[in-house]
Amino acid sequence: MKQKEWQEHKNKTAVELDKEMHGLRERLNQLRFDLAAGKVKNIREIRHLKKGIAQILTILKEKK
Repeated sequence: MKQKEWQEHKNKTAVELDKEMHGLRERLNQLRFDLAAGKVKNIREIRHLKKGIAQILTILKEKK
């Protein structure tokens, strides 16, 4: 996540961050399913999604 994106996430509310994290988790589950089926060509996307989820969780914990 770039610095600009990090600042945008910090300005969002907890509800907005939860919605975004839910979407990222759904996408991650879909990619994992597709990976098992042999349909995924860009495996790095899984890594980026996991990092994005972790960073959103970090921001949520900072807000509490």
